[in-house]
Amino acid sequence: MSAFESTVRPPAAPRPRTRAHVYSRSPEPVYFPEAEEVPETNRHLELRTALYLILKRELAHTATLGSDQFVYWDPRTSKKRLAPDAFVRLGVPHRTFRTWKTWMHGAPDLGVEIVSDSDEGEPDWEVKLERYRAAGIREVVRFHPDDRERPIRIWDALDGDLVERAPDDPELHACETLGLWWTVVEDPSVGPMLRLSRDREGRDLLPTPDEAEAKAREAAAKDREAAAKDREAAAKAREANTKLEAELKALRAELAQAKGKRRTRRRSPG
Repeated sequence: MSAFESTVRPPAAPRPRTRAHVYSRSPEPVYFPEAEEVPETNRHLELRTALYLILKRELAHTATLGSDQFVYWDPRTSKKRLAPDAFVRLGVPHRTFRTWKTWMHGAPDLGVEIVSDSDEGEPDWEVKLERYRAAGIREVVRFHPDDRERPIRIWDALDGDLVERAPDDPELHACETLGLWWTVVEDPSVGPMLRLSRDREGRDLLPTPDEAEAKAREAAAKDREAAAKDREAAAKAREANTKLEAELKALRAELAQAKGKRRTRRRSPG
């Protein structure tokens, strides 16, 4: 065999059809539903929406975000799907979409599941986890707000498998995908809430939109207060300068008068 014959060549591009053929049936395109009616508690809605808005506010310029939208990973069937409560695909600025198809957009880098009472009719966790593995999602976070001992559990993609981090892992709550840290914050209205922080201890939280707006209002109020103090200080400085100029003027007048009196004494006969 010659070197030319052993060369691996790319497959030829399909040629355009030049003849009209008769087929036994019409093609049947696969239909991928955009939504499905499932129960959702108010608390679950609040927790899911809060996390999605936090992620969107922080990452919209560098990632595409989804929440409770179908993720499909097999173009041949619509049955292979899952709907994370939040997911992130890095590298593309946020845009709207109806469904997420991994063969078109790539697999999400991060998927989050928030456990709620409405999950009773859902597949058990092992089934869901297998779907996450099949979809190719690299980091999976499961948050159970009513589990006080282990509310956060995380699985990482390793050698084609999803493997859970051990409870004694010192980096257990690290979000490797985002370079942040998972933490739980007690919210007065919904109870334990899954949040993200820039530090391990959970002190530097990524704000919710309401928190960011409140912080912006507080900063604006401080700026106005500082500006008012600056104006007050400037007014006091002008007043002090005016007073000093008046005092200097009066002192110059006294000096001039004193000099005039000395000259008058020198001229008078002794």
